[in-house]
Amino acid sequence: MEFSELIRTSRAQAKLQRGPEAPPLRGTLCVTSHHLLLSPGTEASPDLWMLLLRSVDSIEKRVAGDSGTITLRCKDLRVLQLDIEGVEATLDIARSIEALSSLESVITSFPFFYRPKGLRLGDAWHVHPPEGYYKRVAREVWLSPLPAPQTNAWRLSEVNEDFSLCPSYPRALIVPRSVDDQALARSARFRQGGRFPVLSYHHAPNGTALLRSSQPLTGPQKRRCAEDEELLRAVLAGARPGARGFIIDTRSAQAAKQARMTGGGTEAKAAYPGWKRLHRPLERGRPLQESFVRLVEACGDPEQSMDRWLSRLEGCRWLAHVKEALGTACLAAQGMEREGACVLVHGAEGTDSTLLVTSLAQLILDPLSRTMAGFQELVEREWIQAGHPFQLRCAHSAFSHARPKQEAPTFLLFLDCVWQLGRQFPLSLEFGEGLLLALFEHAYASPFGSFLCNSEKERGLCEVRTRTHSLWSGLNQLKEQRKLRNPLYALNPLAIWPSVEPQSLRLWQGLFLRWTRPPEPSETAWEKVWQIVTDREKTEGSA
Repeated sequence: MEFSELIRTSRAQAKLQRGPEAPPLRGTLCVTSHHLLLSPGTEASPDLWMLLLRSVDSIEKRVAGDSGTITLRCKDLRVLQLDIEGVEATLDIARSIEALSSLESVITSFPFFYRPKGLRLGDAWHVHPPEGYYKRVAREVWLSPLPAPQTNAWRLSEVNEDFSLCPSYPRALIVPRSVDDQALARSARFRQGGRFPVLSYHHAPNGTALLRSSQPLTGPQKRRCAEDEELLRAVLAGARPGARGFIIDTRSAQAAKQARMTGGGTEAKAAYPGWKRLHRPLERGRPLQESFVRLVEACGDPEQSMDRWLSRLEGCRWLAHVKEALGTACLAAQGMEREGACVLVHGAEGTDSTLLVTSLAQLILDPLSRTMAGFQELVEREWIQAGHPFQLRCAHSAFSHARPKQEAPTFLLFLDCVWQLGRQFPLSLEFGEGLLLALFEHAYASPFGSFLCNSEKERGLCEVRTRTHSLWSGLNQLKEQRKLRNPLYALNPLAIWPSVEPQSLRLWQGLFLRWTRPPEPSETAWEKVWQIVTDREKTEGSA
């Protein structure tokens, strides 16, 4: 297929309306294979306006007289209006945008054609390898004052090197040292999708472990797997003497029971001594997507009264999802930090709410995860490499009329929870809102390849690492850092325990309202803080 076959009209004269705060732009509108361009010519602004077509979520068109209007609702929540001269040009451009913004083939997407100046293919793909975190764990246990067997409890297994055991896991996984690869293979056959329990985070201060997996396939007959039971016994044996464990199931008890009737289930108490099961249901899939859609609809209505706005905000339940996610992460972190217990988190597939909980728990406990480099590693390890299906979950944002059941803003919910942590602990995160906004945008539409596909296996088949640029290579350029870093950051070696009371959680206005309202005074003050910090650094550098 040639991109030119999908472009019915390549250019037209148009006026672009970018929102209430931005002046309109007039000029020549051009449709290319991956972008919509508007060149204002020699008028007030000589800059070229550009929109990645993949970021278009829905298109509305209407014609009147000898002109037409195209409304583009974007995945980053922008709403753009194009007034175009000529009815035929309007219809042809709308059809072209519809076709080019919904290409199904990964290898035809823009990251495979993006070649920015100053970046080389292959840069930064090696920064956060699966083996990297194991080296940190090994170093922590080597320096640990805890007695054996904690100091030799884990190993790096390549049992999944060819992805035959679990297509959604990476090649290398951290597992208990005492469990061999044959036992891992049998445990994988007992877990949905092959996602057997693997180490997510090692809490160095007390040697406890955070693990993740999918549900066990016990079925109506309540099947057992000796190797799976052995694996979880080995986790406790590798922790402090007498350690116990908690299994946090992100489904309700009723949902777990229903899953047993279709082959799934949960760990039987008698089969896993030392482990206690806790149910903390988190919404996923369609209910979470609908909550996101209702919130965006409420934020896009400028005419409603305050009472109506507050009622709609509560009715969409987005902040309730934030509360539940943070509360469950606190439960996992508390079990490790305060009770010295190991924690296993899973739901059904283990690719959504499971990752949400394990990654937030690490931010609460681990100071390194709250640094710029550590947070990037966390996203890479706990979301990208761990098999969150970004291509399915982020195919559309909040405006699309197509609502496949696979779509869900789980990663966005994670970013919102991180924003809440940053607001409650403004000095403890080295990164600021700018990085969270960038990750939101790139997860849904990006010139980089990091969020492409649904797993490491798929990225390998599509040659993503050799044919596209890593997002981290773009974000870690010096010119980007001012937008992403927190100028007030100070290393906090302690755990940060967020309040999840309703009065402590706020709407993330910087995301949900950023295109519909002028900058808040706090944003202007933030720029002044950056200027003060920059001036001080220059003064200290010249002293």
